[in-house]
Amino acid sequence: MANDSQSRTARRKQMKASKKGKGTSKFKKVFMTLLTIGIILMLSVGGLFAYYVAAAPDLDESKLSDPFSSKVYDKNGDLVADLAGDERRTKISYNDIPPILEDAVLATEDVRFYDHIGIDFRRIGGAIIANITGGFGAEGASTITQQVVKESFLTTDKTIKRKVQEQYLAIKLDQEYSKEKILEMYLNKIYYGAGSYGVAEAAETYFGKKDLNELTLPEAALLAGLPQRPSGYMPYENPDLAKKRMNIVLNLMVQHGKITEEEAEEARNVEIEEMLVERQPEKETPYQAFIDEVEREVKEKMDGADIYKDGLKIHTTLDPAAQEYVEKLMSDEGGIPWPDEELWAGVAVTDTQTGAIRAIGGGRNYQEGNLSTASQINRQPGSTFKPITAYGPAIEYNKMSTYHQIKDEKVEFDVGNGWQPNNFDNKFRGWVSARYALSRSLNIPAIKTMEEVGVDKSEEFASGLGFKIPENGFHLSDAIGGGMGTNPKEMAAAYAAFGNEGVYNEPHTVTKVEVPGEGTVDLTPEPNSAMNNYTAFMISNMLKTTMSEGTGTAANVPGLHDAGKTGTTNRGGNAVDSWFNGYTTKYSISIWSGYEEEDGLSQAAKDIPKQIYKPLMSRLSEGIDTPDFSKPDSVTWVDVEKGSRPARLPSEYTPSDRIVTELFHVDNQPSKVSEVYQQLDPVTSLNGTFNEESSSIALNWSYGDSEGVTFRIAASIDGGEMRELTTTKETSVEITNIDPGASYEFAVVAMSDDGNSENSEPATVQVQTPGSLEPDQPDETEDEENEGDNPSEENDQGNDNENENGQDNNNGNGQGNNGEGNGNGNGNGQGNNGEGNGNGNGNENEGNDEGNNEGGNNGEGEGENPSDSEQEDGSGEEPPSSDEDSEDQQDAA
Repeated sequence: MANDSQSRTARRKQMKASKKGKGTSKFKKVFMTLLTIGIILMLSVGGLFAYYVAAAPDLDESKLSDPFSSKVYDKNGDLVADLAGDERRTKISYNDIPPILEDAVLATEDVRFYDHIGIDFRRIGGAIIANITGGFGAEGASTITQQVVKESFLTTDKTIKRKVQEQYLAIKLDQEYSKEKILEMYLNKIYYGAGSYGVAEAAETYFGKKDLNELTLPEAALLAGLPQRPSGYMPYENPDLAKKRMNIVLNLMVQHGKITEEEAEEARNVEIEEMLVERQPEKETPYQAFIDEVEREVKEKMDGADIYKDGLKIHTTLDPAAQEYVEKLMSDEGGIPWPDEELWAGVAVTDTQTGAIRAIGGGRNYQEGNLSTASQINRQPGSTFKPITAYGPAIEYNKMSTYHQIKDEKVEFDVGNGWQPNNFDNKFRGWVSARYALSRSLNIPAIKTMEEVGVDKSEEFASGLGFKIPENGFHLSDAIGGGMGTNPKEMAAAYAAFGNEGVYNEPHTVTKVEVPGEGTVDLTPEPNSAMNNYTAFMISNMLKTTMSEGTGTAANVPGLHDAGKTGTTNRGGNAVDSWFNGYTTKYSISIWSGYEEEDGLSQAAKDIPKQIYKPLMSRLSEGIDTPDFSKPDSVTWVDVEKGSRPARLPSEYTPSDRIVTELFHVDNQPSKVSEVYQQLDPVTSLNGTFNEESSSIALNWSYGDSEGVTFRIAASIDGGEMRELTTTKETSVEITNIDPGASYEFAVVAMSDDGNSENSEPATVQVQTPGSLEPDQPDETEDEENEGDNPSEENDQGNDNENENGQDNNNGNGQGNNGEGNGNGNGNGQGNNGEGNGNGNGNENEGNDEGNNEGGNNGEGEGENPSDSEQEDGSGEEPPSSDEDSEDQQDAA
């Protein structure tokens, strides 16, 4: 048993020894593997670092002192601005730097500047602790030497490659130049804000001091702190931040023994405003409002890149001619009738097809750093939002036509406790078309349209045009621009999509940027389809109506295919914002005017956007072809009966003045014909009878429901022209003054009193009158005896009516041509009416109206009124002419 126990113990020891040996073996393997990987990584990193060093640029002495200038090019590639040119800096030497300024700069940026080799190994680690204990920005990791290198040759990209090259070149720079020369380079190169490059320029800009030896401690501390964030610590705009930064510098100077605490405390008690001189206009950079927009865009799209420090080549969308004209219009010499000096205005001009910003009007008499009223304001767009939030979505998603009928009426919308908006003129117009409502800027139809299409669809449509929807979403008030805010830059781009067949391009000022040592960065946005082309065309066509006969007529450019929309926003009963957005297939322009404190606008102030647009669009369009908006095949023009709801095609009886032509999507065009206008039924049983006793013709007929119907009677004599005689509401009429031996044709037509129905087809009847309606004529002997009995010739100067038989009915004074024959002559006056005219039988000689009147009744006096049956039948030679026939018809009437 003992031997067995010893045997087991020995085996256990052997097993433990075996396990220990195996464990040691595994550890060695892991260690060796990690060691191998580490060596490989070190070699790889070393090789990579060696590659970065080999690729580093050479030290170019010409770039070491001058600021690393960015250059700006226009749309044609021409240089328009050197942002750090000679006119924007004043060079100094090391001997010009006072000790107080040098101490402030070194304490802040590089306290061991005179001790390190270009890079500070202690500073790299200590920067972390310093930032925690002294506040953010108390100390950076880069030395002054590294900053000179970076500002001269490298980019601001936070990459390993850039950092390796920076450190390598810093060591090299430190070897080749003295510390004093490097400090001089730094203070001449750094950007201090307000357009100032170098410390000498900054001292004059902020404190009005050309001699740096005149700088006080707080002034030197302020200057030393600015390069970290020139725009953020700008003392004119952010005095509180500037004061905090200055105090950090003073604390560092105390910490490093440059000044005493007492000196620092005295400096801290100096207010920023006390040190500054009045801000002077900056040294002119051409197209400053546009350049400022470029600066913001590059910073946003290139991770904080600074166009004033990074030596970039910036290719922009600038049209110098357009920018210059915008600046002129925004100045006091542009011919615009500004109502006062306080009114603000902003302008954005974009290329309709690309979204490229061609010009920026950032404000009246704009200066660098000003708030840009073209891109940085946030004001309600008013009625200019109607195509974006109401009519555009309705066409896009519901295929609404431009004829679509909407009732403009007083209405309460289910919003809050009830919302009762009004139109701008406090009037309601009843049923109107979408075209009319938009062109006249009616509010109620726009709100109803947005409500019908849905707020969610409105948000979707607006989002596609570049607008950021508020967190709480749209409301019905956004249909009339009473919700979210915007600016001309956004509005010009949104409206451009309507003129670009529905394609939206983000508004941009920069197409590409050349970065030293890094290549070219393309910043041109990609186009996006915001809507169907039928929506874009229909909106554009309606907005052309706005320009031709709506609220935009004052801005219309004659001969140009432009579309546009006005807009105002009201607050407390006063208009506080005024807008005009107009566009062609070439340019899109948005203009805003208003006061900083949103005071009420006068009419003159409200008109400013239109007064800027018209000359601006005219100038931009000179000498170029501007095609009209292109109608897609999905849209068709349709004739519609005006007032039909829903839309109906006109019938063949619809009056022409009740037909309008509007745009419809081919999938949503009307197919039914209106039944409002129909042709009336013709009269029936038309009968005509000659009454011998009264020598008249009686007409009578039958008609069903004659309410609202009038009958028109016309007649033709012996095949002559049909002429209207009279109208009547009855179904009978008596026609008098009938010619004997004549063939009459009468036509009766039923007509609608309200004009809503086409006239009926005519019903006709013919009536023949007897050949003689007078007693027998006197014999020829009597006629001969009467010839020449009357020594005085009576020249009648009236209307002479002669029938086929030579019967002469002479009414009034007149000279007639009756031909040879016996005539029945009525003397002066109206003999046939028995008003004192005599009846005489005269013997007419050839063509002379010389009728002798029995009883001497040649003039006024008591006379006999003969009946038609008493008139004698003459035998004149010449038949009546067609003109005379016409006169007979008039008499018959």
